[in-house]
Amino acid sequence: MESENKRNLKERCALRHSITKEFLAEFLGTFVLILFGCGSVAQTVLSRGTQGETLTIHIGFTLGVMMAVYIAGGVSGAHVNPAVSLAMVILGRLKVAKFPIYVGAQFLGAFAGAAAVFGLYYDAFMDYTGGVLSVTGSNATAQIFASYPAKHLSVLNGFIDQVIATASLVMCILAILDGKNIGAPRGMEPLVIGLIIMAIGVSMGLNCGYPINPARDLGPRIFTAVAGWGREVFSAGGYWWWIPITGPMVGGIVGAVVYLLFIELHHAEPEKHQEEENNVKDKYEMITMS
Repeated sequence: MESENKRNLKERCALRHSITKEFLAEFLGTFVLILFGCGSVAQTVLSRGTQGETLTIHIGFTLGVMMAVYIAGGVSGAHVNPAVSLAMVILGRLKVAKFPIYVGAQFLGAFAGAAAVFGLYYDAFMDYTGGVLSVTGSNATAQIFASYPAKHLSVLNGFIDQVIATASLVMCILAILDGKNIGAPRGMEPLVIGLIIMAIGVSMGLNCGYPINPARDLGPRIFTAVAGWGREVFSAGGYWWWIPITGPMVGGIVGAVVYLLFIELHHAEPEKHQEEENNVKDKYEMITMS
């Protein structure tokens, strides 16, 4: 009886269109990424470092990405990042018509994730800030949700930072998913992709905190603009806000093209590979018979 009820419920509620399923998967995956990632930043900042540090933030984003891939991977591929989606379009693995749907879901998921973090820690925000939500200063909290440049960082260097970091992300993802390369054991892909985030965080986080994801940065930034931080979230850091959008998109293209040109194009075809194995086997038999 219970199984029949479940079947009836599935027949009534199950979505028929694949693009709708993929939209919801990207939305939920990005939501979880922001909830765990920005949540770890919020806990660190609002506790004044007593319940978190830089390493726990890296772990939060690593686990956030890993869980996002487990949630959405089997439905949409769990891009949860417009730069990754663009790379897949470049490589012909995502239809161009689906690209804006994926990106829209990612931005909305990131916005909702930021709202969830703010709601979760609302009282802590009020206690920490005294009710004044600021972008700069000793009690600044906008950096919980979006990236801002270090004092030493120029616009050009920040752009290069994002291109290199995102290209590294995309190249590593492509390597993990490449069936003709070593890859990762089936079911372990989310864990290994999460470890890419950890590697980037511990090696490329000094300049601006490795946003490497336009949705992860702009979605929460828009939330802060409407939730009380104001327009300064866009003007701060010399109008920094556009760098974590354009840099990762360029980096996604660079990473896809570099992996394609350096690795993927040079994989042996299955038939040719089989012929080579047969030739080796024939040579071995001739040697053993002589």
